[in-house]
Amino acid sequence: MPQPSTGPLLFVGCATLDSIALVQDYPAADSRTVATDFATAGGGPAATAAVAAARAGARTAFAGVLGTDEEGDRIIAGLEAEGVDTSAVIRDPGVKTGASVIIVSRATESRAIVTRPVPPVSFPAGSRFFELLESAAWVHTDHLGWNAVAGTAAPNISVDAGNPIPSFTPRGVALYVPTIERLAAEYGADLSPAALLRKAVDDGASAVVATAGADGAWVLERGGEPVHVPATPAEIVSTLGAGDVYHGSLLAAVAAGLPLVEAAAFAGRTAAASCAGLDGRSAIPHQAVTSELATNQPA
Repeated sequence: MPQPSTGPLLFVGCATLDSIALVQDYPAADSRTVATDFATAGGGPAATAAVAAARAGARTAFAGVLGTDEEGDRIIAGLEAEGVDTSAVIRDPGVKTGASVIIVSRATESRAIVTRPVPPVSFPAGSRFFELLESAAWVHTDHLGWNAVAGTAAPNISVDAGNPIPSFTPRGVALYVPTIERLAAEYGADLSPAALLRKAVDDGASAVVATAGADGAWVLERGGEPVHVPATPAEIVSTLGAGDVYHGSLLAAVAAGLPLVEAAAFAGRTAAASCAGLDGRSAIPHQAVTSELATNQPA
């Protein structure tokens, strides 16, 4: 992996404002269900990853597109409260900020999401985004931010590929982080996790960390051998945003210089801890990455 750098970690892509209700069972049509808890919080893969990285001690920035509405104001306020630089965010009066209503079922530990789409992510020439792109130690993108980053001179690119990315190839990607399910859809469901990771490296990724939920994650660096990183047991209120927390804490650990397998273990523990919260952010641990934390449970 690249050596640690003092530049910021730039997260590019999706930010939403989420309203989340915790219920025992999903409501039926024309019914009234009493929630056991309710929260409104910032969400979105890249934005939540930026918060997780900031809580792990990294200097972070977020770049995306928001409307000039109340939802956009609340998202900006939430990110800035976490120390995330929002100077590259585009506020476009012609669009509505992404927002979601999410119902979490305690009985099934699952969720149902109704979402207002996030505006397309693009940045005009000469904007602050390109200044941050040049100075960033790493640039992390979700499925909506990829097109803004692909083809740029970003030195170290990390990609959250949990969602499909049209026309995506991992060639030139320093840290490729899909799910095992995404790799199986791309390369074949009959392949083992180790074989799937090798396919991704053969396609050009320098390193792959494939997440597998309760089965943990698989790690492969070019020239190395696949390593399985077991999952951390968790007391689950909601898994909302856990994958995004994983991506942010993984990148913070990599940027701080932890070996990739140790970084994956740190990310797994952090994501597991975040599941204690109803929303995707409130239970993310505030604990900076150090070499000593590689084997310790986050508080």
